[in-house]
Amino acid sequence: MKTRCSWCEKDDLYRKYHDEEWGIPVYDDAKLFEFLILETFQAGLSWHTILKKREHFRSAFNNFDYKIIAHYSEEKIQELMLDAGIIRNQLKIRSAVSNAQAFMKVQEEFGSFSKYIWNFVDGKPIDNKPKIHTDIPATTPLSDTISKDLKKRGFKFVGSTVIYAQMQATGMVNDHVEDCWTRLP
Repeated sequence: MKTRCSWCEKDDLYRKYHDEEWGIPVYDDAKLFEFLILETFQAGLSWHTILKKREHFRSAFNNFDYKIIAHYSEEKIQELMLDAGIIRNQLKIRSAVSNAQAFMKVQEEFGSFSKYIWNFVDGKPIDNKPKIHTDIPATTPLSDTISKDLKKRGFKFVGSTVIYAQMQATGMVNDHVEDCWTRLP
């Protein structure tokens, strides 16, 4: 039996996400945007809730295509508000649209969102080397800094906790505990 980070032992969905995605560095803008959308919808909820709805989110939000989402009409927003397969929070739905617009502005300025976000960690993951799950923080001074910069650029629902979760999910930080089989060297 594989030893994993304790948080993912709830069920097979969590284990699959942990084993195949969480903490693996992501440099692709489309994938980074997907995680940004999912993390912003997760604010105040469990990640497990979001994972269970992920495929429906993908369908409802045009495969997380930020170029399409940036131009959602009021009619599309109201359609999403009626979609029980996603989190029907009007502010979060509207933030997906404004975040897509802000995302593209960052791309224009930096060449890609990936260049912008990975610049905060000099292009390589920070290894926190946690021994156990309780050693992992919910926020850091760096997630505070990134959160403030994103907000300044017009992003919404990007508090420090959301951004730290984004950093973990996309491999900007390596928070796999020391005895986890997926721990990157």
